[in-house]
Amino acid sequence: MSSAFVVLLFDLMARLPLRVLHFVGAMLGWATYWLSGKYSARMRDNLALYTKGQGNSDLHKVLKGCIAETGKSITELPWVWQRPVAEVLANVRHCYGREHFDAARQNGKGLVVLTPHLGCFEIIGLYVAAEMPVTCMYSTPKRAWMDEVIRGGRQRGQMYLARADIGGVRTLLKALKRGEAIGLLPDQVPAHGEGEWVDYFGRPAYTMTLAGRLREASGASMLLSYVVRRPKGDGYDLHFSPLELVADIPVTRQINAALEAIIRTCPEQYLWSYNRYKAPPGSMPAEEKKELK
Repeated sequence: MSSAFVVLLFDLMARLPLRVLHFVGAMLGWATYWLSGKYSARMRDNLALYTKGQGNSDLHKVLKGCIAETGKSITELPWVWQRPVAEVLANVRHCYGREHFDAARQNGKGLVVLTPHLGCFEIIGLYVAAEMPVTCMYSTPKRAWMDEVIRGGRQRGQMYLARADIGGVRTLLKALKRGEAIGLLPDQVPAHGEGEWVDYFGRPAYTMTLAGRLREASGASMLLSYVVRRPKGDGYDLHFSPLELVADIPVTRQINAALEAIIRTCPEQYLWSYNRYKAPPGSMPAEEKKELK
């Protein structure tokens, strides 16, 4: 598959109204769920951690919503990446906690924006970039054509990408020291040696330490941000909230606790199908470490 074909396909899909793309996405979500046993099993297993102690009825209720919302997260990408930025941002109906973003932007010490895999998180980078330069960490996909498509969709305006390697970390730190913003996905599994095992919905998950290290090295502010899809393709609601860290508690533990609180406000739109609990190559799972002691 070539990048030219995908760009053409994305361009055609981007011409459709958002409500149509979300309708198609919901059907795609259900088709994927029924056709992929591994995918559906992981989604159910991860959701079971969230609904533990709440009964099967709660699990099935959230599961139904999650199946549809995960499909929407795919079909809305052409619309977000191909439509003019001004048009995309015009569909952000509300920005809750905007005052926290403004305060962090004006302090001149840089801003770390932590965005979980919830809702249409792709919009956050565009929103921040409309106000200030923002550099987001980016894991290069294996297929070259996909890399071209993703970069074309994300690198617009004042939004830049830094590869997920040591050079990219230096790029992020330089951006913070210039008083700019950086974006990280704190619930993404880092490479071996770049995280630590911390509970996430009651199960140890390998959690990145980079956010805390960058904040400590730069003195930057730290915000949590997420975007929720509104019903029937009626745009999005964006949320910002400050993360006030306590000195005696590990930063990774505080970040995971804050993410859990956010996800509980809209569990249907979280990406439960993501393999959050995998062990990176060379990293021993927390359970095995306990057995060796």
